[in-house]
Amino acid sequence: MKMNRALSLALAGALGLSMLAGCGGGSANAPAPAESGAPESGSPAGAILIGGIGPLTGSNAVYGQATKQGAEIAIQEINALGGLQLALDSQDDEGDTEKSLNAYNTLKDNGAQIIYGCTTTGPCVAVAAETNSDRYFQITPSASSTDVTAGKDNVFQVCFTDPNQGITAANYIKDNGLGTKVAIIYNNGDPYSTGIYNSFQATADEIGLEIVTVQTFPDDSNTDYNVQLSAAKDAGADLVFMPIYYNPASLVLSQAKSMGYAPTFFGCDGMDGILDLEGFDKSLAEGLMLMTPFNAWAEDERTVNFVAEYQEAYGGLPNQFAADGYDCMYAIYEACTAAGITADMSAEEVCDALIAQFTADGFSVDGLTGTGMSWAENGEVTKAPVVVKVEGGVYVTQ
Repeated sequence: MKMNRALSLALAGALGLSMLAGCGGGSANAPAPAESGAPESGSPAGAILIGGIGPLTGSNAVYGQATKQGAEIAIQEINALGGLQLALDSQDDEGDTEKSLNAYNTLKDNGAQIIYGCTTTGPCVAVAAETNSDRYFQITPSASSTDVTAGKDNVFQVCFTDPNQGITAANYIKDNGLGTKVAIIYNNGDPYSTGIYNSFQATADEIGLEIVTVQTFPDDSNTDYNVQLSAAKDAGADLVFMPIYYNPASLVLSQAKSMGYAPTFFGCDGMDGILDLEGFDKSLAEGLMLMTPFNAWAEDERTVNFVAEYQEAYGGLPNQFAADGYDCMYAIYEACTAAGITADMSAEEVCDALIAQFTADGFSVDGLTGTGMSWAENGEVTKAPVVVKVEGGVYVTQ
């Protein structure tokens, strides 16, 4: 089933969304408060209640705020259609596992029928174990580890899994001759970074992509990457693969310039948003390549409309996490519509119906992050990856 997204956008535009500009559309240091400029997802009569979990405050708030805001815009559009109604109850987990479980229990007490989240992997793995036991349908916009869905029939992902990113990145670098000698810098204390590294390394070994050095760091709070960069430079690496988030990546790029080292830097979806990082010199990212399912500078109608709505609501450009959140809501909406789900159904009834719908032959969703998205029984999404390159301070699809 594919919804007519143009109709959704047209109706939303016709209503003239009255959104005030927010104050933190991409800053890792000052994320927009949940109330600032947010479209009212509210609780319309007969709405299906979706419980959201993610870091709305703390060091990972830029990701949690983005997934929340993208979801809110989608719900605004969906409810404007006048049919099935959705409501979002967002709880803050600060990126902490224990707090994510507390947030989940709060959502259950509040009557949530579907769980949206978590944003980050560790909390999502913990909450997924509970939703599986309690029989709540769960869909995450951005927790990409296979541990999130492993052994659970009720948990689905809109983002690419970590292994798929590593495999795709290695093949893309090899097929396009981007580097003859590759260095890797990754966070060995982070499941996201480690998961991508492991599949990248395994694929590189299979296809004959030469890895000249592998360098690690223990935590995203690390501020000095000169040792790792010096090792890559001394090994003659002409490409540095970094499956890391954009905060540490911004420091790597700055320190590489200071030492006069200018290889091709290649990242994954966690690096999306680096151009909006507060205080970051965009020129440092010139030539940076990364895999991301969303390009805010794309010119298709769907993306143009979403970016305009997001900027009006929150200021700044939406990143991949916002787009993933938007797609999650439309996936829920289309599946609920197809399965005939109503607001008076129990969470367990909703869970069973959504599992059957998401895995049904012929069910697919057209979104911002992929056309014809479909899901396997293990919860993994199928959609085409996109590689972009920073040119002139914007993403250019390759």
